Amino acid sequence: MFSRRFETARSGRPVSARVGTWLLVSLLVAVLVSGCGFQLRGEVEIPQDLTPIYVDSSPGSPVRSAIRDLLTGSQVHLTENPAEANLRLRILSEGRSSRVAAVNANGKTLAYELHYVVRFDAVSPDGAQKVPTQTMDLVRNFDNPDVEVLGKQLEEDLIYEDFATDAADRILMRLRAVLN
Repeated sequence: MFSRRFETARSGRPVSARVGTWLLVSLLVAVLVSGCGFQLRGEVEIPQDLTPIYVDSSPGSPVRSAIRDLLTGSQVHLTENPAEANLRLRILSEGRSSRVAAVNANGKTLAYELHYVVRFDAVSPDGAQKVPTQTMDLVRNFDNPDVEVLGKQLEEDLIYEDFATDAADRILMRLRAVLN
């Protein structure tokens, strides 16, 4: 009784009224979000007649791994057997490179420009091209101060991992745009 009286006195309303208000606000937000067409990131809408998909790439491809991760839990199924696939997503090439973006007066490199280039297409089982060959070049600047030399290599590797995930996400968005 004391705690209920305390809760009522502190806010001026009974506890049940505040819970009801929060419930109403939460319900209103859920209705508005669902009504505007919002979908969680990672939701991939590829026609069901095109699944399962076979991702054809070089062994150990970071983009292939990222595509697998992004499709986990979605309605799109992947297969390891190209004969079972209704769509074959081919990662034709992927490469990483860097170039010097800035130097100081002594010729010391201050920043690099990192590139991650991915070429891909998608074909049906009969070889008809569903998505034409496309090239994606992702670019990011990378500062290179004199301190924390060991940490910079790790940071660069993390940026390239991020590139692979971003490339996979963009590939899936392009598939959805072309195939729907």
